[in-house]
Amino acid sequence: MNPNFKKKTVVFIIPSLSPGGAERVFCFLSQNLSLEKFNTELIVIGSAKDTSYAVENVPITYLNKNRVRQAIPQLYSLLAKKKPDFVLSSIAHLNVIMGLFSYLFSNINFIIRPSNIENENKNFISQYYYRGIYKIVCQSHDMANNFRKKYKVARNKIIIIGNPITNFEHIQPKESYRTPKKFITVGRLNKIKGHSRIISILSKLQADFHYTLVGDGPELNELFRLAETLQIRDKITHIPFTKNVNMHLKESDLFLQGSYSEGFPNAALESCSVGVPVLAFDVPGGTKEIIDNYKNGFLAKTEEDFLNFIKSKTKWNNLSVQSTVANKFSSKNILKKYEQLLSS
Repeated sequence: MNPNFKKKTVVFIIPSLSPGGAERVFCFLSQNLSLEKFNTELIVIGSAKDTSYAVENVPITYLNKNRVRQAIPQLYSLLAKKKPDFVLSSIAHLNVIMGLFSYLFSNINFIIRPSNIENENKNFISQYYYRGIYKIVCQSHDMANNFRKKYKVARNKIIIIGNPITNFEHIQPKESYRTPKKFITVGRLNKIKGHSRIISILSKLQADFHYTLVGDGPELNELFRLAETLQIRDKITHIPFTKNVNMHLKESDLFLQGSYSEGFPNAALESCSVGVPVLAFDVPGGTKEIIDNYKNGFLAKTEEDFLNFIKSKTKWNNLSVQSTVANKFSSKNILKKYEQLLSS
């Protein structure tokens, strides 16, 4: 290595380390960027008690604040003291603050990572702040187009990098379907994720089945009430947040995604990575960049399409399903893209 080479300092800032795609990705990146090229650390707005991900050999600073705006003075002081080369943030309200900071710290390259497709309502303050951002990492083309249209940012500021498969494992061949069919959905239980329409669709299925819901959220009781009304409550098992998601995925035949929009569906990617195909709706976001019809799942246009696909006798080779995502979203490839971004 060049004796004059100087490691770059990269600070990752995240609201919390509670269960979530952005949180998982930042934990992974902070621990796995090249030690020869980068010094990394994490700043968490929340507290250690909410941490769901193990982070080793990376300095973590918890600000113990409930809201991002409460942490602004501390964030300013920390960045003024640390003077990192790069700051990476994720989640919309935190990204806006980093946009403001980009005008206050001219020697820091700020990189933000949107996590969802946003509505089209204009936000002129954010639009101004984002002009000072160095790069914007979007996980899909739909997200990039959405962000560019809403905030009027230059095309050369946006880079598309998908999320990595952080727990890839070699799987054994298995039979494609069993009886009864076992379905699964993993994700936060809120309206945008569309769990209620999945339950409504399943209630129309004549064949025997079992449906596993993995995750927590505000819609849990409402979903149970709907299942009771539709007389399929006994066919549904709920599992709160767990670190053993892969175990439950591998026991299933088909992953069901009912979302109305998706930034980048990490759970769907994880499902394919263990050989379980995904049935999802064709909605804005990164789902279509993971799912290839009849190779690792299917994108339904309507609820009728969704139901018909569940009824179909499609057979799957789980090794083939895994191969569709194994290279494209491998941790090695995704890390390489981030390292190239941070070395520019």
